[in-house]
Amino acid sequence: MNKKILFLILFLLVGILPVIALAATIPLDPILVKIQAMVVATGGFIIVVGWIIAGILYLTAAGNPTKLETAKKALFACVVGTALVILAVSVEGIIRFYLS
Repeated sequence: MNKKILFLILFLLVGILPVIALAATIPLDPILVKIQAMVVATGGFIIVVGWIIAGILYLTAAGNPTKLETAKKALFACVVGTALVILAVSVEGIIRFYLS
């Protein structure tokens, strides 16, 4: 994945989404709970499938440098995806801390 696209996505998720959520005039609790549940459910499923695929790619590389590089990229993507889902779970507590 292109690094510029990755950083743009990270900036949108980490930088702008909390600002938009804090600017809302309606109560945040129901919205945050629904968004968090949706992100965790969808992201959790994608992460499990991604880890399985990355593991299979790594096991079937058999020393082939091209396949091994693809497997390493897939493993890196899984690590980043896992970190994003963990961030999505913890963002509710961070927002509650700053609102109180």
